[in-house]
Amino acid sequence: MRVLIVEDEPRLAENIARSLRESAGYAVDIAADGQEGLFLAESNAYDVVLLDLMLPHMDGMQMLTRLRQSGQHTPVLVLTARDDKESVVALLNAGADDYLTKPFDLGELLARTKVLIRRGKGQPSPVLTIGDLELNTVNRTVQRAGRPISLTAMEYRVLEYLAHRPRAVVSKTELLEHLYDYNWEKFSNVIEVYISGLRRKLDDGSARQLIHTVRGQGYILQE
Repeated sequence: MRVLIVEDEPRLAENIARSLRESAGYAVDIAADGQEGLFLAESNAYDVVLLDLMLPHMDGMQMLTRLRQSGQHTPVLVLTARDDKESVVALLNAGADDYLTKPFDLGELLARTKVLIRRGKGQPSPVLTIGDLELNTVNRTVQRAGRPISLTAMEYRVLEYLAHRPRAVVSKTELLEHLYDYNWEKFSNVIEVYISGLRRKLDDGSARQLIHTVRGQGYILQE
């Protein structure tokens, strides 16, 4: 999953980014002001945006409003120092999906971020099930027909994204856009390598393949 943090306080932004990368394995981009944040949000495929309100050049409320006016439906979690009723109502009416008041616990931030990602994918449960495959997004464990499966960090990230979009064809480009930040060189066969590893581990001892290739289009996770 790929997250955009729009926060002008460098230390806080880096702490949040480190937590998301280390605890959840997410790819993270950081913008230090509202204008840069809006540009990145409209130019890249993010699974959730973490948005501070007090930003230079363009404040968080303006950025949120313009993002929604442009037709972007990416879930937005607002980070704010204000929790009065009027401010909360204004945020929700502007298109925010959730908010968290400062100072906040990084564990709660991570949990709320995961919830918004699941909701955005139409998967409210933290446990994703496709046939006899079960993926727990809280503790990041995978099992098939009760058999635990050990995956590398990147194999898990690829599988989690596919599991959030079961029975949908997901292109290689889409996977790259959601699994890596904007510094990643996208012309690579790395996705094929991860898919091959996943197939070997998931299908071991099973007569049914789970990850299928749709020639010229991408991959689909289904029985």
